[in-house]
Order: sequence, then structure tokens, then C-alpha cells
Amino acid sequence: MSAPADALQNGVDRAFTVLGRGREIFTPQLTAREVGTITGVATGIAQVTGLPGVGFDELVMFPGDVFGIAFNVDPEEIGVVLLGEYWHLNTGDEVRRTGRVMDVAVGDGLLGRVIDPLGRPLDGNGPVAASRRQPIERPATPIMDRAPVTVPLQTGIKVIDALIPIGRGQRELILGDRQTGKTAIAVDTILNQRGKDVLCVYCAIGQRGAAIAKAVATLREKEAMDYTVVVVTEGNDPPGLAYIAPYAATSIAEFFMEAGRDVLIVYDDLTHHARAYRELSLLLRRPPGREAFPGDIFYIHSRLLERATHLRKELGGGSLTALPIIETEAQNISAYIPTNLISITDGQIYLSPALFELGVLPAVDVGKSVSRVGGKAQRAAYRAVAGDLKLSYAQFEELETFARFGARLDEDNRKVIAHGQRIRAILKQPEFAPVSMPGQITLLLALTADLFVEVPLDRMNAAERAVRQAAAKIPAEVSERLESADTLSAADRETIIEIARQALAAFLTAMEMS
Repeated sequence: MSAPADALQNGVDRAFTVLGRGREIFTPQLTAREVGTITGVATGIAQVTGLPGVGFDELVMFPGDVFGIAFNVDPEEIGVVLLGEYWHLNTGDEVRRTGRVMDVAVGDGLLGRVIDPLGRPLDGNGPVAASRRQPIERPATPIMDRAPVTVPLQTGIKVIDALIPIGRGQRELILGDRQTGKTAIAVDTILNQRGKDVLCVYCAIGQRGAAIAKAVATLREKEAMDYTVVVVTEGNDPPGLAYIAPYAATSIAEFFMEAGRDVLIVYDDLTHHARAYRELSLLLRRPPGREAFPGDIFYIHSRLLERATHLRKELGGGSLTALPIIETEAQNISAYIPTNLISITDGQIYLSPALFELGVLPAVDVGKSVSRVGGKAQRAAYRAVAGDLKLSYAQFEELETFARFGARLDEDNRKVIAHGQRIRAILKQPEFAPVSMPGQITLLLALTADLFVEVPLDRMNAAERAVRQAAAKIPAEVSERLESADTLSAADRETIIEIARQALAAFLTAMEMS
């Protein structure tokens, strides 16, 4: 036999020897796997039998890579909330357990991305880069691990920062009728976080695709997507996706909070979330309660919002600020879902349709709005002027009501009304135009010093712009003290008022000459 033939024979012998040795070592193992069967499919839910070991909230797999969450765990069958298109599912199809709960991808790679609650990209920019996955349902931070809310979250909206301040770690409800500017306030707040080391998560729940596209386009145009994650479910998505969306968004936000970052999360809006949960519950034959909502509707929102907090320094000192949005019907803030959310949150910003129709934008009703954290999370410079401002505005609104009925007013009351009208004019603000803190302080101090008395009402917008531009002349050391000082000193106060006085004098001179 030739040498090449010998080498080939030896190679074959060695291969068979290795294979034989491997076959002797290998021990086949049997793995138990639970497989169930679909017994019925309805809108967004499925009834399944044959999974006796499945746990509550466990993820199960349907044909076509459709996931579902075990929601009703009964002795005979389980009710499953479907998390994808279910038109191809039929009675008798196989269902498999996954052995894990619903989770979502988290990490810095999500910043700038638009995803659905399952972590799938919706922006056409390729796969999402995630460092790890976290369950969407997580226990809230224990009380002993929380720190007081003391640092303000500047929204850039004058009426909110001055009169209804929000702190980092607070839960502030935004509520009002349809088309009163609720989303605009939330988007403005996100835009104002640029350069302030605050990450943002915008969760759109059951919104129209056009409305979501407009919000995302605004964030891109204003370069806010660099620090924002957008989690989206549209109105035609299965109700199961709308139900899990805010929980998935909160887990994404918690990842950043636990890394010591300050995070803002917007839920737009929880009305759609409550309706999706009601739809699922009624389809799964859970007993209805008030307004046909199931009895645990309060619990699903409270366990969500309780996750917003400010962590102790020992745990990184991160914070999660929540701005849930609720839609009211015919200004009825005493309906079931609004009252639930009002009692869960740390205050509310109420948007009035009447003010909106009058062109007072943002249409914040100061009388019905409140921040239960309040001055604790407000800069000292704001506190020095906000108290007087709110009292003057409240007096003005009372007198304005009387004046509408032709009541005769004395000179003092006419001055109160004139001052209140100028406060209202100053607090007006166009969309997507946040105002810096020095600009706001300058305007508020000018108001309290009655510097706008001589400005005609129809020229208040121009006067306000002049004062805001003059705020850039505030000395750097005074601006630094506005951020850090415990109280606004008399010298700093006079410096700012003098800058505003000079700006208004120049404005009035130019107005007279024109």
C-alpha cells in the first residue's frame, strides 16, 4: 500500500476512534417541557389549557413568535394577554412556557431610539444595542432608601417654575380636556433638559401615529433625542402592548436612575392605559366595578408611579421624576381615573379649556393646580417672588369675576386688576420656547417691582422679550448665586431690578418714538 493510502487509513481510524470515545461518554438527557393548547382567541387575549405549572405574569410563546403574559391563572385554564398580532392564531395551536417574566432591554444604547414596549426598534436605525434586560414589573424603592426631594426640575415654563414647582423625584400629574396643551407641556419640559444632565423617557400610550410622529420630529429638530428614549404604542396596537408600555418605559428609566443619573419620564397618557386594562380585564371575565373598571385599577397605577423617587446618596443619588398625563371629559376632574391619579401623585397641573379658548397659553389654571413638594424643591430666588405673585394673581382672578358683571370698582381694585392682567400676560408663553432661569427671575422681579405698570397691555409681549434679552447682562457671579444661594440678597435683587428697569425704559422710549 502506498504512503498516501496509509496516511488516509490512519486518519480515518483516528476519527472513528474519537467518535467512538465520544459516543461512550455521551449520556442522553430528557428535558421536561410543558406544552399547552389554545382553547379560544378574542381581541388581544387567548384562553390556554395544559400549562399547570405556569406562574402569574410568566411569558408564554405562541406560534409565529408571538408572546403573551399569563394574566388569569385558574385551575383549569389560563387567560393570556397577547403582545403582538394574533390574527393567525387558531384554537388547537401549541403554546409553550418560557420560564421567565416579561422583560425589556435597557442601557445607554437606547438613547436616541424609538422602540416598542418589547424593545423592538421602530425608527429604522437597525437593532437596539442593550447592555442587559430588566423585568418590566419591579418592586418600588423601599422608603428607607429614598431621599427628600430638594432639587428643582426646571421646565422652562414660567407659570410652572414660579407657581407650581416640580422637584427631581416628584410625581406631578398633568390633566385637562382634549386639545388643551398637555403633551406640549411635557415636550417643552423635555426640551428644557438639554445641557442640564437629565435623561428623558417619553412613553406614548395608544396615541395616533401622526401625533407621535410630530412629537418625535420636534424632539429631533430641537436636538433633544440625544438624551431621550421614546417608547411607543399606537392606537391600533393590541391592548396588551398598551398595558405593558409604561412599565417597560419605567424599567428603562430605572436603569439610568440606579446608575446615579437624574431621569424624567412622561406617560402620555394613562387614560389610554386604564382603558386598555379595562378592555383586557372585561375580556378575561374579571368583575367590573365603578365605570366598568376592575377593582385593581388604582393599584396598577399606584405601583407604577411609586417607582418614581429620589435615591439616597449611598445608592448613587439618582432620581426619577414622573409626569403622568390624564385626559378629562367636560372638565370633570372628579371622575374615577382623575381622582385616582390625583391621590397617587404629589400634585397636579390643571389645564383649563376656558383659558385655552381665550389664548392664555399654556392654559394652566393656577387656582386648581398645586405642587405638594412646592417651595422645598424651588430655588431661593423663585421663593422670594413666587408667594407674592400667586397671591396677587388669585386676588386678580376673584376681582375679574366681579368686574365681568359690571361691578363698580375703586381705584385700589382697578390697580389689582391691572397688575393681574400684566401677570397673566407675562406668564403666557409660546410652544417649544423654554425660558432660562435668569430670564424668568428677571421677569418675576420686574413684575413684583411694578415695572410693567406703564406698558400698555397690547405691548406686553414685546416688553417681556426686551426684559428677557436684558437678562443676559446679569453679572456671572450674580447668576451663580441664583443657582446656589440660600436667599436672594437685597443687593442681587436690586441689580436684577435695575437691569429690567433700564431695559423697560429703553423699550418705552422706543415705543414713544415709533
